[in-house]
Amino acid sequence: MNKPVVGRFAPSPSGYLHMGNLLSLLLAWLDCRSLGGELIFRLEDLDPARSKKEYSEAMISDLRWLGLDWDRGYPEEPQYAQSARTELYEAAFETLRRRDLAYPCWCTRAQRLAAASAPHPGERDRDPGCPCAGLTREERRERLTSGKAPAWKLRCPDEKVRLLDGHYGPVEQNLRRDAGDFILRRADGVFAYQLAVSVDDALMGVTRVVRGRDLLASAPRQKWLIETLGYPAPDYCHGPLLTDGEGKLSKRLGSLSTQVLRGQHRPEEILGRLAFLAGLIDREEPVTAWDLLPDFSWEKVRREDVRFEAPGGPANT
Repeated sequence: MNKPVVGRFAPSPSGYLHMGNLLSLLLAWLDCRSLGGELIFRLEDLDPARSKKEYSEAMISDLRWLGLDWDRGYPEEPQYAQSARTELYEAAFETLRRRDLAYPCWCTRAQRLAAASAPHPGERDRDPGCPCAGLTREERRERLTSGKAPAWKLRCPDEKVRLLDGHYGPVEQNLRRDAGDFILRRADGVFAYQLAVSVDDALMGVTRVVRGRDLLASAPRQKWLIETLGYPAPDYCHGPLLTDGEGKLSKRLGSLSTQVLRGQHRPEEILGRLAFLAGLIDREEPVTAWDLLPDFSWEKVRREDVRFEAPGGPANT
C-alpha cells in the first residue's frame, strides 16, 4: 500500500521572497499536487536574530497572491513555526546525546553563529576533524565548568548514506569524510538547521522534500538523522537555482524580491516566467499554477542553473 504523499513549504523569514525562492516553492507545489498529496506550510524561524514577522507575513501574502495554496500549517496553526517547537528539538537532541552521538564543542564563534542557517553554495558546511571530538571526559568536564558555553556537534559515523534524488539521481555521501561533524545546537542554545529540519520532517510526516539543489548536499545527513531517530526518511527532489549571473539569487537583492515585482507584474506573468525558465513550458506566457499542473513532469525541469531576468527580459542558461 502506497503511503500518503505529504509535501511542504518551508521558507525562512529572514528577508522577502525572491524569484529563486518562488521557483523552489512552485516546484514543491506542483510536485505535491501532481501526486494528489497534502501540502503543509512550515515557518523556519529558527534563528530569532534573523527572523522577522514582517517577512513571514509578506511570504504568506506573496504565496496566496500567486495562487500557491497549502492544506495545513502556519499561520492558522502556530505550532508549525520552528520557534514554537524547541521542546521537540530538545528531546531529539537528548536522544542523540544519550547515545553518545553528540559532544560539546568550543570552536570558533563564526562557525557557531552560522549553524542555525541553511547552508549556501560556496560556504563550508563540513568539519572533518573537530579537535573537541577527541577530548577526554576529564577535559570536557573541566571546560564545561569553566563558564564558557559550548556548541554541540553530531559525531558522524564513518558510513555511506545513499539516496536517489528525484531529479539529480543517485547521491552518496560518507558522513564522516564528506560531511564531517556538524552542529546540532549553537552555544547560545539555538538549535541548528540540520537537526531542526530533520525533526520537523519526521514528526510532520513529510514524505516529499522539494527544494533548491544548493541543499542537495544536506540530504544524506538529514536522511541519516531522521532514520537514526526512528522515522522513515522522505524522498528528496532538488531543483535548479536561479542566478543573477554571479551566483544564486539572494534575499539581499531587493530589486528581484516578490514584493517589488508584484507591483509591476500580474501573478500569471511571474509564474509564466518561472515556468519558462524551469523548462516547464516552451515559450513565455502568462499562466496559473493550475494551468501547469496537468502536464507537470520532472523530466521537463532543467538540471542546469538559470539566469533570471524579470518577466519579458532575456533568459540565459
